[in-house]
Amino acid sequence: MSTLLAADITDSDLLARLREVLQDIFEVEPAQVTPAANLFTDLGLDSIDAVDLAIQVQEMTGMRIKPEDFKSVRTVGDVIGAVRQLLVR
Repeated sequence: MSTLLAADITDSDLLARLREVLQDIFEVEPAQVTPAANLFTDLGLDSIDAVDLAIQVQEMTGMRIKPEDFKSVRTVGDVIGAVRQLLVR
């Protein structure tokens, strides 16, 4: 998976990438992955999965995620926002 560049990435691109990651690693149907989808109640992830997802986001961005930056993430939209914050740093 290639690292994302801030200048050429849209929220739609991030959503598409997250759909791939969630399908490949967590076997989540891509159609379920919407910005409003809750990672835990809608997509069935648990706290260990959330750590794995944070690692995938780190690989996507090439940047280290501080645990406090990912602690409040609950929805796919929150993940997109966290990635966006990493890309503008």
